[in-house]
Amino acid sequence: MPTLALCIPAYNAEKYLPMILGSAKKQSIPFDEILVYNDCSTDDTARVAEELGAKVVNGSVNKGCSFGKNQLANATSCDWLHFHDADDDLLPDFTQKVHQWIKNHGEQFEVLLLNFEYIDFETRTVFGNANHNAEELHADPLKYAINHKIVNFGVYKREAFLKAGGFDLDEKVLYNEDNAFHQRLAKFGLKFDYLPDITCINYRYKASMSASNQLKCAQANYNVIAKTAATHGKKYPLELTRQLWLCIASLAAGQDWEHVKKAVALSKSLGYNYAPEGGGLFKSMTHIGPFFAVWTREKLIRLFKPGLRTNQ
Repeated sequence: MPTLALCIPAYNAEKYLPMILGSAKKQSIPFDEILVYNDCSTDDTARVAEELGAKVVNGSVNKGCSFGKNQLANATSCDWLHFHDADDDLLPDFTQKVHQWIKNHGEQFEVLLLNFEYIDFETRTVFGNANHNAEELHADPLKYAINHKIVNFGVYKREAFLKAGGFDLDEKVLYNEDNAFHQRLAKFGLKFDYLPDITCINYRYKASMSASNQLKCAQANYNVIAKTAATHGKKYPLELTRQLWLCIASLAAGQDWEHVKKAVALSKSLGYNYAPEGGGLFKSMTHIGPFFAVWTREKLIRLFKPGLRTNQ
């Protein structure tokens, strides 16, 4: 039977590891390897991971989760990889369902996207799940990755992962590294599939990296779009432009006018010197002056609806 590794990047994760590693031990089919990358934690991450049975790979310099995931991929010899954040969780039948998929489809695909529940950690409120579209994924993985900004979760054939270069270590795409990663795999020509059964839990935390760094996430998203535009802009101009204008709204909310100007210029280079979608008045204003339209809308929001910007 093909082997499966659970790969967990961790930084100061001692309080979360018992949950995820406890779930890993409850699987009906054991993981062939469970590895934790200790990214120079200042707490007892390494000790807790070892005591709970994980193989610990220690970093010498804090380099972030993308670097850690690549290190874990190199450290294991398993055929398939599942990356899982230390503060999220697995359902008890995760390995059973993944192994069944590998048995039936593992020769045809290199990437399996997984369904998950998105839950508030404190209140246990369920916000939704992934709901990917398998037909669209099969037809054009890169187009799908551009349109949907794939983040969590997946299982990856290790050999294909390594050939594609793994996670992008460019600091400019940090805070949007999962989106960059899946677009990289799609550009490399890997084939994607989707398992609709819910197998993972993605928890929302008030102090999460993304929630605490919304502007950095928007800047990283711009850089992901710019990279794909440089290689596939002629094939997906509208798809990239749609994402670009969503990104422009986030950049404007953070008042990063330098990146707004770059994004507007990139939109123009893709053939759209205006917003391709949106409200009638704003869209009309972008035809006259795209940057002025964005700047004006943001100023009006801050003037008449300041509550929308309290977390910026």
